Amino acid sequence: MNITTLSKIILNKQNVLCIGLDSDISKIPGHLNNDQFLFNKKIIDATKDFCVAYKINTAFYESEGIQGWQALKNTLDYIPKSHFVIADAKRGDIGNTAQHYAKTFFETLNFDALTVSPYMGLDTLKPFLNYEDKVTIVLGLTSNPGSEDFQKLLVHNPQNTALLKLPLYQFLIKQVSEIGTKNNLMFVVGATNPNELESIRTIVPNHFLLVPGIGTQGGDLQKTVEIGLNGDGGLLINVSRDIIFQSNAENFADVAALKAMEYCNLIKKYWHLPSSK
Repeated sequence: MNITTLSKIILNKQNVLCIGLDSDISKIPGHLNNDQFLFNKKIIDATKDFCVAYKINTAFYESEGIQGWQALKNTLDYIPKSHFVIADAKRGDIGNTAQHYAKTFFETLNFDALTVSPYMGLDTLKPFLNYEDKVTIVLGLTSNPGSEDFQKLLVHNPQNTALLKLPLYQFLIKQVSEIGTKNNLMFVVGATNPNELESIRTIVPNHFLLVPGIGTQGGDLQKTVEIGLNGDGGLLINVSRDIIFQSNAENFADVAALKAMEYCNLIKKYWHLPSSK
């Protein structure tokens, strides 16, 4: 699924919920016998009507070896084609290595999108952006407390007076946005930073933003919807643990569905596209 199709679905449903399948095997209900795919299958069956996307955090599968990779592949194949699917793998390396990472997630596994780290420079992003029908999701400003350590440091660029003394995350987003388009480039922006989210929306008004940090991390859903939406929808709000691990009882999937429906209804409540304000 490309960005154009995703945008149409979002605008039609007035829903930007993305459910993160961070399926930590230590938290899966005991009666499933550590079966990650079975857990995901039940979560997907119960929640697919309340979201427009799923995000698979590959770390929770890679750590389980071959069995985990098989669970990841089975999960990916099971997600309905009506949903946008993100590989949350945060890859980032030099060109020839990046080419293979891009091939892995965009061709071999056929994800719609992949999260990447831009730390090694713009050249490391280009192999991903060469896939114009896929979406490269670049880490902009993350939701963890450690984002303060580097991402908000002021940078000095004597070659461009317009970019003097910007926080690193703003400088990065400005630079990266120039090598991609709104159709193949998205940015991660944590919901725990609402003021910064607003500043980022002014820098990239037309790009999609993937926003984690709602739910367990305490981000503000209302502010995120109101600030993040643009004329194309332009927003995916990811919720993982606060949906999928609501219960470890046999009806865990039904409980997850109720939580997903709650988020879905709240998003509709706060829904106001900029053009309608």
